[in-house]
Amino acid sequence: MDFLFEGIMAVTWKQIVMYVIGILLIWLAVRKEYEPSLLLPMGFGALLVNLPMTGVLDQVLQGGIESRGIITWLFDVGISASEAMPILLFIGIGAMIDFGPLLSNPVMFLFGAGAQFGIFAAILLAALLGFDLKDAATVGMIGAADGPTSILVSQILKSDYIGPIAVAAYSYMALVPIIQPMAIKLVTTKKERRIHMDYSPGAVSRRMRIAFPIVVTLIVGLVAPQSVALVGFLMFGNLIRECGVLGTMSNTAQNVLTNLITLLLGITISFSMQAERFVTVQTLMIMAIGLFAFVMDTIGGILLAKVINLFLKKKINPMVGAAGISAFPMSSRVVQKIAMQEDPTNIILMQAAGANVSGQIASVIAGGLIVSLVTGML
Repeated sequence: MDFLFEGIMAVTWKQIVMYVIGILLIWLAVRKEYEPSLLLPMGFGALLVNLPMTGVLDQVLQGGIESRGIITWLFDVGISASEAMPILLFIGIGAMIDFGPLLSNPVMFLFGAGAQFGIFAAILLAALLGFDLKDAATVGMIGAADGPTSILVSQILKSDYIGPIAVAAYSYMALVPIIQPMAIKLVTTKKERRIHMDYSPGAVSRRMRIAFPIVVTLIVGLVAPQSVALVGFLMFGNLIRECGVLGTMSNTAQNVLTNLITLLLGITISFSMQAERFVTVQTLMIMAIGLFAFVMDTIGGILLAKVINLFLKKKINPMVGAAGISAFPMSSRVVQKIAMQEDPTNIILMQAAGANVSGQIASVIAGGLIVSLVTGML
């Protein structure tokens, strides 16, 4: 009983906050089904890593010998091992994506680029708020609207805020249906949201679908070498999908591999969520900057569409620009839902989907460019 009492008395208020956060993550995963394969292991891991008994567990496992401690060891080994996990996860993501809508309407590439504005706006804001360059860059990557890219960049740059960045990135990805409509309506008029767009898809041959991931990998490897690991694995996954001879492997990549890597990634990231490191003012700032980044992503894509419309007779619905973020397919579905609320006959889903998948490519290229720029300056 004294042993148990000692453990209870050792709990700090910051650990209690982490218990609440852990339970909240589990609740979001189970009840709301928000990214359950990631949030559930992260939530459970956040509880585990903050148990006051871990100090006793250290003594039991280490035989009383002075050491870094079992939890610190797990954190070190886990995060080092998990540096490859976001890259491997991109195989599964690539296998899930159909680039057909983008290939049939290549102009949508522009909106994937325009919707990355939130990354650079967030980096600037983070720097102004006192984060050093590497941490400002990793916090800004939340604006990629791409959890694996945000995590990998934070690992490569050895950020001190991997846990908060992962939580912010995936939380706001799950909240896209709430965040984006507000941002869209803030900078568009009802008339603009009612703009119809003709969809005349060009023929996308199997040969083109197979060539696309290969060509993209080569071009990105030459233009932005730091992005090649991210883009290369994304495109490799898509090649597995499109080649037509690896159906079982494609299904495995989309389901078994993606779920397994996501689960392991969530657990290893949770080892960086010790209360003393997580419950800080900086964590609150990161959450706020992450929200700012997502809003600016949306606005950036919309403003680009408005600029392009100045030179077009047949106007683009500017909401398509908002779908240029990497949160696929949520963002394109949100855009279509708003379009139909304004005009039930307005179907712009395929255009939005094209912009959405282009955002997946643009976000990983942006991640590589950020790594290259920051490592070159440090």
